[in-house]
Amino acid sequence: MTTLLLGLLLTLSTALAPAALSRAVPSGPAPVVRPLPAPLSVVRWWDPPPTPYAAGHCGVDLAAPVGAELRAVAAGRVHHAGQVAGRGVLSLALPNGLRTTYEPVRPLVAEGERVEAGQVVAVLTEGSHCPGPCLHWGLLAGEAYLNPLALLPRPTPRLLPAAADPAPAGDRTANPDARRPGPGPG
Repeated sequence: MTTLLLGLLLTLSTALAPAALSRAVPSGPAPVVRPLPAPLSVVRWWDPPPTPYAAGHCGVDLAAPVGAELRAVAAGRVHHAGQVAGRGVLSLALPNGLRTTYEPVRPLVAEGERVEAGQVVAVLTEGSHCPGPCLHWGLLAGEAYLNPLALLPRPTPRLLPAAADPAPAGDRTANPDARRPGPGPG
């Protein structure tokens, strides 16, 4: 019975997490910026565990060199700046109730300090759990971990125009892509 109840609670919490994120993610005029310069290179994707104590990955790992400047993704206040389990961690509380985390870092801001979106708040240090240097970037709503990439604006798909075909409809030989090798001379 306990297993069934825990399974039901987990199912409900994972089903409600996207709804919590959609209510909490900044929309409208509040700027949201990348923690690192574009393009972001994901080393490991968000892979939440099926239960609170199961294996999973509660954030995303972004490739970056040691010494990279990390930016606040939105305006907020420094929730924590210091060591956790021997690793430098920075946690920012956003006004919408979310908390975003960065590790391994050397924080450049102090606990309680107000930060603006895009402000350099930390420097990436060694000690990540990736094969190479990377930033582990997390997002929490209360105690529930969410996908931090959901904070970033979705890219706008753009269609590129097809290359113009300068040849008249009947004469395809003017288009080099339309030429096919044929039998040689005579």
